[in-house]
Amino acid sequence: MNGPEIHVEFAPDLALFVARGPRRTLVTDGVSSLGHVVESAGVPLTEVGSLWVDGREVPTSYVASAGDSVEVRPVGRPQRVPGAPLRFLLDVHLGTLARRLRLLGVDTAYESTDLGDPALAALSAAEQRVLLSRDRGLLRRRELWAGAYVYSTRPEDQLKDVLDRFRPELRPWTRCTACNGLLKEATKDEVADQLHGGTQRSYDVFAQCRECGRAYWKGAHHEQLVAIVERALAEFAG
Repeated sequence: MNGPEIHVEFAPDLALFVARGPRRTLVTDGVSSLGHVVESAGVPLTEVGSLWVDGREVPTSYVASAGDSVEVRPVGRPQRVPGAPLRFLLDVHLGTLARRLRLLGVDTAYESTDLGDPALAALSAAEQRVLLSRDRGLLRRRELWAGAYVYSTRPEDQLKDVLDRFRPELRPWTRCTACNGLLKEATKDEVADQLHGGTQRSYDVFAQCRECGRAYWKGAHHEQLVAIVERALAEFAG
């Protein structure tokens, strides 16, 4: 590439994407958009809040000129996603995060089998869901409706980051953690075929998924789930 040189400064929040430091001199081809140049440097556009050239905001379609000083700013928080109800699609590596979002009542699509990048991006567009992933290549696909990079490998930190970034409405205990369907109250007789031994004798309050039929009750792990819900509500509700 032998074109105009531009000077680019990436915000500290984007430093992990940029291998050679936050301040760079880049040689462009003179025809590619600034958005393409930023992505080529390693930063998915899903993580870019705005682009500024010599003190004025420009669109991602802007074509840089020689000597431009570019500032790449991160997405503001909370991030608003216009055009559809806020709901998510998670890639195959984020199963625990998917279950925790569903526990909090957040509409979260997830498949335990790998659909492949093209299918995930197309599903994001078809259902207007924000795709959450740690795969930078997936987040760069043009057919993607909206997306966000998941910065941590720890489910606790992943959940906190997503809730802080998007501030979805929390409605705990309303969704099936297995399939994302809505729950309804159920009698013991309605879910009797899923109860065994001590469960049949010890519990009387149940819920059941309207979609897959899975039964729920306050079993051995309930206190751990309550702790997840209470932390989320204390920090992000309202």
